[in-house]
Amino acid sequence: MLVGNKCDLGNIRSVSVEEGKSLAESEGLFFMETSALDSTNVITAFEMVIREIYNNVSRKLLNSDSYKAELSVNRIILVTNGSDGTKQTQGLYSCCSR
Repeated sequence: MLVGNKCDLGNIRSVSVEEGKSLAESEGLFFMETSALDSTNVITAFEMVIREIYNNVSRKLLNSDSYKAELSVNRIILVTNGSDGTKQTQGLYSCCSR
């Protein structure tokens, strides 16, 4: 994610919105402008980063050879086969939305 800070100071900016968007697009990143002074988009920027980290980790874990995912409504249960052939639950992950 590329974050442009101080969007509240638009009249004295060093980098235009178009330049920021263009750079982010060329690098395959999200672009967002924030302002720490008035809290514009600060929480949203952190939420986006956290969501993307969670999605990437979940995707890697679900696609690994070590785990089998058992999916049900709003839940993911990761299961591995023990050395004796029994299933061992590795974790229960609930998916929620606000």
